[in-house]
Amino acid sequence: MTIEQLPTQGELRKLVGLVDHDDSVDPFPVLGWDALIWVVGNATQTAHFLQSAFGMRLEAYSGPETGNRDHKSFVLRSGAARFVIKGAVDPDSPLISHHDRHGDGIVDIALEVPDVDRCVAWAREHGARVEVEPHDETDEFGTVRSAALGIYGDTRHTLVDRSRYDGPYLPGYIVRESVLQPRPGRPKRLFQAIDHVVGNVELGRMDEWVEFYRRVMGFTNMAEFVGDDIATDYSALMSKVVANGNHRVKFPLNEPAVAKKRSQIDEYLDFYRGPGVQHIALATNDILATVDAMRLEGVEFLTAPDAYYEDPELRERIGHVRVPVEELQSRAILVDRDEDGYLLQIFTKPIGDRPTVFFELIERHGSLGFGKGNFKALFEAIEREQEARGNL
Repeated sequence: MTIEQLPTQGELRKLVGLVDHDDSVDPFPVLGWDALIWVVGNATQTAHFLQSAFGMRLEAYSGPETGNRDHKSFVLRSGAARFVIKGAVDPDSPLISHHDRHGDGIVDIALEVPDVDRCVAWAREHGARVEVEPHDETDEFGTVRSAALGIYGDTRHTLVDRSRYDGPYLPGYIVRESVLQPRPGRPKRLFQAIDHVVGNVELGRMDEWVEFYRRVMGFTNMAEFVGDDIATDYSALMSKVVANGNHRVKFPLNEPAVAKKRSQIDEYLDFYRGPGVQHIALATNDILATVDAMRLEGVEFLTAPDAYYEDPELRERIGHVRVPVEELQSRAILVDRDEDGYLLQIFTKPIGDRPTVFFELIERHGSLGFGKGNFKALFEAIEREQEARGNL
């Protein structure tokens, strides 16, 4: 099996804004992301799409051939980012009802922790809903200990300790490698890590979930966006960002705000049938090459008007970046600067039939922010798509 090279701590510091943190003083230490677990209508085709269009590598599999008669499950990786794509095989699988309600989406944001039992005990004491009690799964490669907490909607956090496990993913999975041959000259990886995962919740529930992450998991507030920060002439939303101690795991949480028309959050809640993960930000060290490669495979991105790049205030604010602004303009890549540095970012259109889940690509150069200066241009681009769908 070809081993996927993981980014070093130094590389992660640059890619996602990792900071120093002493886990020994943390009652609920979170080391990082374990996996984003998806439920989709056709796991075989979704896994192929993520390999061909997003450059991910298949590394493990569970399905009828391995004794799993309920569903197929493909484990994909790109650097430190791992996705698990599940699709029902048995017509009576519980995945059917989940997909029927929500469509393609993330059901589980699994997190790596050093002590599952300690985290669950703290979470239970502080009001969390424990959906799966701590338990072991064992095979010839060792033992994985895990448990699960319920969060917003039908989403959960599985807490995973795989320090005693050396298998391809979990017991019941076998090694399986990609057979897809990428285009000649394509970068080895199109992204290296997960930067952040954005959750959409109902009106009036954002602060409740911010408090949940503070009280139950010891997360801290990183940023807050309200009012004119995050509004257009037609729609508005509110957003707060929470992060674990080392900032490896970051969760922006959005709720709709009252405005003239329906926001992107309203649209998501309608079509996902409740709260859930809206988008996943993928960290890359070469956003231009990544966007070029993904466009060759048919991935569609939101566009930005030429006026965005020609605005003298923008030019003055962003200063020098690693490529000419004209190069960013030709690809519709946005740029923002804060007191720590700058970032480049771009957003895909929704990747499924429902206007729900999409991706962000982000390249950080010191900035620890989320592109506040781009919010208006981004939301106007989203509104143009909403209007075309008849959902604005």
